[in-house]
Amino acid sequence: MFKKLVITLISLLLSACASQVDTNTPIPPNSADIPSVDRALWNEARLLQFHQQWQGTPYRLGGLTKKGLDCSGLVYVAYQDLVGPSIPRTVQGQTSLGTRIAKSDLRSGDLVFFKTTGRGRHVGVYLSGHRFLHVSTKKGVMISSMDNVYWKPRYWFASRL
Repeated sequence: MFKKLVITLISLLLSACASQVDTNTPIPPNSADIPSVDRALWNEARLLQFHQQWQGTPYRLGGLTKKGLDCSGLVYVAYQDLVGPSIPRTVQGQTSLGTRIAKSDLRSGDLVFFKTTGRGRHVGVYLSGHRFLHVSTKKGVMISSMDNVYWKPRYWFASRL
């Protein structure tokens, strides 16, 4: 019974990225209104600087501050800090952004999506070398390999803003 409870709790934590939204966060009325991203603003060098500023910030469901944030919150804050306009706050909203691209065509700044559990979803920002910037429930804001034994089989799709 205890083992089943622990497994259930771990599954909930891993799938929590898409579960909740800070209700005080403005959400654009239509993601189609978001213009294409300026590559001069949304590039690997600037994403790595953003990572340095936020590295280790803990995971917090619905969070958008240095006290904690979730995966879609990280993408939301990074986009707002580096590009300017708001994008949808949830993983579900972010899946509708941009143009879907093949995994073999990934470039720095593309959004990468993962299916972590039956309904759980996770999002991060692609970096070169099969790496991506995201928020781990255990280690906070970090860079992970998409070839990692956990992430590789859970890859869902990518989109380019």
